Amino acid sequence: MENMAKQFPGVFSGYTLQVMESHQAGKLDTSGTAKAVISYFQKLGVSFEVDQVKKIRDPKQQIEMVGVPKEYLSCHAFHMYHLESPDKIVSFEFQHNVCGRSIPAEGTIDAAIFLAKKVQSKADKFIYDGIDVLLESAMR
Repeated sequence: MENMAKQFPGVFSGYTLQVMESHQAGKLDTSGTAKAVISYFQKLGVSFEVDQVKKIRDPKQQIEMVGVPKEYLSCHAFHMYHLESPDKIVSFEFQHNVCGRSIPAEGTIDAAIFLAKKVQSKADKFIYDGIDVLLESAMR
């Protein structure tokens, strides 16, 4: 999404966006993932604000509306994006879902290894994000 936003700024100007996310009931705020993806859509020309995200936190709705498996109600991250052209004849849907704690835990380990290598090499840069870890193929 980030590369697309850089290469095609404004390409979705006039399109409407709907964003729905589902996380465990205790998570009150909009996820950082959704905020990042929304920022890319904004660069692509879509008018949408983070406060427009539909946050699903009710377990019954998570199962029925979103399709979260019951055993993962306490730990999941489902994100759905629906983009529609002004004339409503073109639409795109993007979705990414994670169930359980293993993926975030593995990502944390990958990031720690990445940072340890940066410290060891005395890198000039001091602030990194998950994209840096991916770009350097530091994942196990």
